[in-house]
This record gives sequence, structure tokens and C-alpha cells, in this order.
Amino acid sequence: MSRFATADDGTRLAYDEAGTGVPVLLIAGQATGMRGWGPFADALARDFRVIVYDHRGIDESGLGDPALYSTRGFADDAVAVLDAAGVAAAHVVGHSMGGRIAQWLAADHPERVRKLVLLATTSGDRSARPRDPSTVADLLSGDRERMLPLFFDDAWAVGHPADVDRFFSRTASRPALRGHFAASRDHDGRDALPRIQAETLILHGTRDALTPVAHARLMAERIPGAVLRELDARHGLHLDTAEVEQAVRRFLLPPRQPAAAAAR
Repeated sequence: MSRFATADDGTRLAYDEAGTGVPVLLIAGQATGMRGWGPFADALARDFRVIVYDHRGIDESGLGDPALYSTRGFADDAVAVLDAAGVAAAHVVGHSMGGRIAQWLAADHPERVRKLVLLATTSGDRSARPRDPSTVADLLSGDRERMLPLFFDDAWAVGHPADVDRFFSRTASRPALRGHFAASRDHDGRDALPRIQAETLILHGTRDALTPVAHARLMAERIPGAVLRELDARHGLHLDTAEVEQAVRRFLLPPRQPAAAAAR
């Protein structure tokens, strides 16, 4: 059963957690519910206290005012979730729009972020290669068959139908969906990147049509000390590419602490 945090404007935010240890906050992408993290969250929960939540307007969380949605505002929601969970500081992992939100969280609230992982995301730098218009049309179509190739390799999707379903399934109104799209589209975190103090790992797929890898390279140049790893993957690399979960675990664990899976 979900728990609830309360945002500054009174909107209720559903969250859940699993595992024990150092907290890790997972911030999902545009119009994606917390259950969409699926096996990625389950795997990290073997070594960490993993906290997931529904963005406002998605699934169990309240709607708020979609006209006011922004990635910076969503970062304040993330702080409310940490507060409700009693967490002073957590590792933060953000995917896609969640990575945009994580940039603001790390820049505006550095004391709340231990280490930062940015997956398949962008700072909103307009100098990077833009999306192909047909890719945007596929994303906005709402047709799972059109969206599927943007996120996952065909063989993985065929072999993991339940994980695919959890990723794409969510309840959201049209105003919420429009608000999420606008918040993600209008994100501009370029000036925030140099203010990020947390040790940062950027993971990005070289076959990501939704966010071309040039965006990751630009972020790596602007975040002090950031490490970029480019992988042969698409936009949903945290689910269909095993190296991502392994890289995140190695990055977040203390140097001499073995992963639980390896220890067994």
C-alpha cells in the first residue's frame, strides 16, 4: 500500500519503498508511474533503501494545477517525498524527465543529494541535435506499438511483457499529460549544471532517438567531474540493458562494500 507525502501546495504524492540501507530516490520519466521502475528498483533494493513515487497527475498522486507544472517544481515534490520518508539525503537516480528534475534537485538542494545518476536525459541545451519530428509523433501517439521501439530492444520486450506493461501503464488525465509534456519540453537546466556538487554518473544509449547522445555529452562537459558512459542502448536502457543496473550499483556502493548479489 502506498504512503503519501504532501507538496507545498497541498497536493498529495504517493510513494513507496523497499529494501534497507542508504536511501536511493528514483525519479521516473514523463508521465511514468513509480511501478514503471520494475526490475531495476527491485534489483537495487537488495543493497539500498529504494524510494519511488508517482509524479503529480499520475496514478495515485493528486493532480495539482497542470498549468504550473515544471521540472523545477517537480524537484520540490521530490523534496517533499524525502521529507515524508524521513530522509535527510539520498542518492538520486533520474530517468528521462526524471533526470531533468534531478538536475534541479541537485543544484537547488545540494544537501539532499549524495550521488547523482542521470539516465537518458538532457539539460535542455538547444545546441544539441533535436529529436526527429516523426519520433515526437510516435511518442505523443499513445500507441504502445509505435512507442515500444523508441524505448526497448525487440527481443527484450518480447521476453519481458510484464515489465513492458508496468512501464507503459499509468492513469493520467489529458491535462496532466499535457502538463508533463510541457514541463519536459520547456526544461532548461544549463545554468544549473555547474552548480551541481554531487558526484555524478551519466548513462546514455547511443541508439536513443528520443534524446540523442549529444545531450549527454554536453551535460558531462558542464557538470563538474561528471563521468559519462555511452552504451549500445535506446531510451529505456535502465530496464533492457543489464550493464546499467550494474554500473549504478557499483557507483553508489561504498568502495569496499560488495553488492548483495555478488556476495551471495
